[in-house]
Amino acid sequence: MTELCEGCPLGRVYPAAMAASARERIVDTAYELLSRHGIRAVGVDTIAAEAGVAKMTLYRHFPSKDDLVLEFLSRREERWTNGWLRAEVERRASGGADRLLAIFDVFGEWFDRPDFEGCSFINVLLEFDDPDHPARQASVLHLANIRDFLAALAGDAGVADPDGFARQWHMLMKGSIVAAGEGDREAARRAQDIGRLLLAREGAAA
Repeated sequence: MTELCEGCPLGRVYPAAMAASARERIVDTAYELLSRHGIRAVGVDTIAAEAGVAKMTLYRHFPSKDDLVLEFLSRREERWTNGWLRAEVERRASGGADRLLAIFDVFGEWFDRPDFEGCSFINVLLEFDDPDHPARQASVLHLANIRDFLAALAGDAGVADPDGFARQWHMLMKGSIVAAGEGDREAARRAQDIGRLLLAREGAAA
């Protein structure tokens, strides 16, 4: 498969692999900029320039900024939720209760990083108040996927109502992220302490 090369004489083409590379540069650049600065603060001109591609190339792969934002959120789930948080929790602990508590060990290290950027899904909810906006709907879905993970851990821990418990635990997680954004360096530990109380109430102490 080939595509026309921008700026080349008509008929000149470049391999699809180069197009794929351009797409990945766009996505990687958007991931870095949008996770750090938010959706509305970063325009497609900036993303294209930072990725080293023409604006036409960006729009060839992503017809609108919303399309690129949705790809960013999907990558955020892939890299942050599954590739980092879930993988680290499963590496550090075994058993549902221990893994639930391990979330805040992972968070504690994250909060101490100089590049701590907060939760992109929460940030999108704050940026877009229209419930029908595709970015908001996608963020709600990605947050629900995190709760599904928590519910599975709660079930493994023997909690009677895994879904309800997952919602409580998710509130602790989101609250600790916001507190860390405020500058509370002990936010993860504080949330973990409350988590131990919730587990003890359920008879599922680690």
